Amino acid sequence: MSTMSPAKFVHVPVMLDEVSALFDSVPPGVVVDATAGGAGHSASILEAHPDLTLVAIDQDPAAVAVAEERLGRFGDRALVRRSRFDRIDEVLDELGVDRISGALFDLGVSSHQFDTPERGFSYRSDAPLDMRMDTDAPRSAHHVVNETPVDELASILRNLADERFAARIARAIVSSRPIESTGQLAEIIAAAIPAPARRRGGHPAKRTFQAIRIAVNSELDLLAGSLRAAVGRCRSGGRVAVLSYHSGEDRIVKAEFRALATGGCECPVGLPCGCGAIPLVRSVRCASSPSSAEVERNPRSASARLRVVEVL
Repeated sequence: MSTMSPAKFVHVPVMLDEVSALFDSVPPGVVVDATAGGAGHSASILEAHPDLTLVAIDQDPAAVAVAEERLGRFGDRALVRRSRFDRIDEVLDELGVDRISGALFDLGVSSHQFDTPERGFSYRSDAPLDMRMDTDAPRSAHHVVNETPVDELASILRNLADERFAARIARAIVSSRPIESTGQLAEIIAAAIPAPARRRGGHPAKRTFQAIRIAVNSELDLLAGSLRAAVGRCRSGGRVAVLSYHSGEDRIVKAEFRALATGGCECPVGLPCGCGAIPLVRSVRCASSPSSAEVERNPRSASARLRVVEVL
């Protein structure tokens, strides 16, 4: 496991006060931070709510080491486990926890992961193609970039990042194999995009890198089931909060929360439900955004959307 110093693990938690305040009204008990990162949200929740304990989960060994140190001052009120967020049930079962009072999912990549070149998340540095949140996972960005068939690669870029030049980029990547570094990949992507498009909308490799990262870590594949698991473990009055950072994530969260709020009812709008569907949650927040002041302090927060439900 990583022995990284907390001082070197820099990640500014998004909407910190808003997220902490969401747990003001939940019943006493255990809250799960399913994506602990630098433990900023975890610490804030524990500081503000002495009647809560917390289980912090992260698959990144560097984040786990930092969370253990930063949350150590809370003693037995904080437990840290290395795991992926789709294994919430497994983690809670191992700890003997039946019901929880809430859960937080802060999706996406931490600032530390972006800013550590050797992790291979950023197109701004030249590093090995990696992008694994779990550094022990067998499949890295190198595999996705060098082994995925062209049509499947184009689909990944189109579906996971709304990349309009997906087919062109996919063909350019396949024709340039083998590709060994993030710098090489970024150059290939930029050359594949028409010059006028390269001059607007940020770095030309941004969407492709996002899509490859999501594919490497199976981020969207795991999300809906993980949200259902968290809601299923919550006692009445418990809350599940999600911070998402791009449209693909937010669409899944929105759809899952809507299904949980309606119980899957498909009866015509405006008519009484006749299918017997039972709502499981009520919506508390729908796509709240960071304040302009926060975005100015932390530009990476600009795309964040916060959705929250409360279990009935």
